[in-house]
Amino acid sequence: MKKRKFGLALSMLLAAGTFLGACGSNDNNGEDVAPAKNGEGDVFTTAMITDVGGVDDKSFNQSAWEGLEAFGQDNGLDQGTEGYDYIQSKSDADYKTNLNTAVRNNFDLIYGIGYKLKPAIEEVAKQREESNFVIVDDVIEGVDNVASVTFKEHEGSFLVGVVAGLTTKSNKVGFIGGTDSDLINKFAAGFQAGVKAVNPEAEVDIQFAGAFDKADKGQSMAASMYQSGSDIIYHAAGGTGNGVFTEAKNRKQQDPDSELWVIGVDRDQAAEGSVTVDGEEMNITLTSMVKRVDTAVIDIAERAMDGEFPGGETVQYGLEDDGVGIAPTQDNLSEEVLAAVDEWKEKIANGEVEVPTKPE
Repeated sequence: MKKRKFGLALSMLLAAGTFLGACGSNDNNGEDVAPAKNGEGDVFTTAMITDVGGVDDKSFNQSAWEGLEAFGQDNGLDQGTEGYDYIQSKSDADYKTNLNTAVRNNFDLIYGIGYKLKPAIEEVAKQREESNFVIVDDVIEGVDNVASVTFKEHEGSFLVGVVAGLTTKSNKVGFIGGTDSDLINKFAAGFQAGVKAVNPEAEVDIQFAGAFDKADKGQSMAASMYQSGSDIIYHAAGGTGNGVFTEAKNRKQQDPDSELWVIGVDRDQAAEGSVTVDGEEMNITLTSMVKRVDTAVIDIAERAMDGEFPGGETVQYGLEDDGVGIAPTQDNLSEEVLAAVDEWKEKIANGEVEVPTKPE
């Protein structure tokens, strides 16, 4: 298996308020842009298949869609089968069907968003060798028309663990993962290690919801954690994590003096933490572990459009190329905490600290 690391084009920062489902436009800064072409001179087309979290999960899938939408608009494409689009999966059984639908619609590049699509992509890609596929968050080996995109989630999670370890007042923090899987355990392991690095006495309560699309389950789990003494919860649970925000905001409204926080994931989730308490605007998002799925989607699409699709290769994004990190919204972080984050980021980058991928 080939493996390369590509730098990110971070100059293409994406607006967090992208309107989902809006039609694309050939307008770029007020100027018409000729639609991008593929190697055969036809309009380059690309689509993504969501996992069950959905395109508006305010997390992983939404970040990917924002990247695809930005790529389409920057390259003069319209939303639809003649440009860029998404197909939403309502259950795991939809993955194979949706992938084949994208193939029949002749998309040049097809993304599968999430490790749960791996079996379906592996099967369909072998049957549809004329199409190019991307699996995000897993690796498919030995299939030349599939590029694998992975991230060093454990490194970014270590940094938000440092934030939690230095911020907690109760010395107890929580982690809610979507599933008990190798991928989500990378988030849990990095978070746990970061907390313990700066606060060895702190307890880290790690639990898994078993789903990425159950906000009610996330809320009930968060209620239990807060009730048992955790004052900060980091979620890596997609749409399930929306329930964590709901519970934290409800508790803040009931007790404005309570000090409890949520750490978001995948994209800057500061907006999800906004809450009005007795007429005053507050925010219970402490920070977020940003995983630049959006920029990775743009990066691979540009390479494919330029005839450099990294088929058969694994493209990994980590701290060293800003593929993961803490969110730019840092209103709730002190200068001391931010200084500590920078210090530990440097230690990881220079190899002084190796972040684990499995929890203790």
